[in-house]
Amino acid sequence: MLASPPMSYLENLRLFVRIYELRNLSTAGHDLRLTPAVASSRLKALEAHFGVRLFNRSTRKLSPTEQGDALYDGAKKVLEALTEAEGSVAAIGRAPRGAIRITAPLAVGRRVVAPAVPGFHARYPEIQVRLRLSDHVVDLLEEGIDAALVLGRLKDSNLRVLRLMSCPRVLAAAPEYLARKGTPASLKALQQGHDCLILRYTGSPEYTWTFETAEGLQRLEFSGPFDTDDGEVLMDWALAGHGVVNLSRFLLARHLASGALVEVLPETPPAPAELAIVYPHKRLMDPKLRVFIDFMAEECRRRIAALDAELAPGREEAGTAGTRAVFTREN
Repeated sequence: MLASPPMSYLENLRLFVRIYELRNLSTAGHDLRLTPAVASSRLKALEAHFGVRLFNRSTRKLSPTEQGDALYDGAKKVLEALTEAEGSVAAIGRAPRGAIRITAPLAVGRRVVAPAVPGFHARYPEIQVRLRLSDHVVDLLEEGIDAALVLGRLKDSNLRVLRLMSCPRVLAAAPEYLARKGTPASLKALQQGHDCLILRYTGSPEYTWTFETAEGLQRLEFSGPFDTDDGEVLMDWALAGHGVVNLSRFLLARHLASGALVEVLPETPPAPAELAIVYPHKRLMDPKLRVFIDFMAEECRRRIAALDAELAPGREEAGTAGTRAVFTREN
């Protein structure tokens, strides 16, 4: 019979779960703010507690043993139940506290989410925000992410979705590019005679562009001389005159207002992108995540409207007609 575990046992379980999910001891330790030496000693302590090896070690990664597989499911449930219990207690007369892991697309993260984080911390000083920016599709459950901001076409999933707003997209190119290549008069001309700058990565939805036309939504395949998995790089290439970009208007508003970029084919614009916050289903939401979602939903609306307004300075309602707040919760 196993002895009663000490309090550090729960922290060792948390480390074990992250190692299992990431398959890397150092990465899991870094994620939990532990040195490799401390992470290694904690894993050894957990294995000593059970009297079994939980991972097979190789030079590059760890692979779970049969005992490790069996422990993971139970440990995950224990930690989730503990988080819910802590949340219910924290909700009664105590400010939310602890760390939350958030991810967002690069451009949205840099321009909207990251600038809002200090304000959130000032309001909730006992919550630490660990922000990860990436244009890649992130598996929240596998990578231990609490919530993700998503900009694009939302797919059905088992995640909860808080739709924040519909963000118009535009096609745009630099004046020198249009002077060199000509301004396309139709989607067909754009498709056949122009260099299109594509956001492309494994699982990317941007191999095709969807447009709003008189006949309804139309999806077309586009290609170009080079592509990237970073939306900010796409914008830099467009500004440098390398092709036509398809991005959310609030990201390009300043450059459109200054004339550094020119909108192309405004009569058949790309379909809007949905900005949403997605997060895993839980019977009781962690209070620190709830306050973050509520805070960030309002900050996104306000900050994106302000960026959008750069196309029409001085207009107080700028952004409300184009970038439309919808605030709906699904699933």
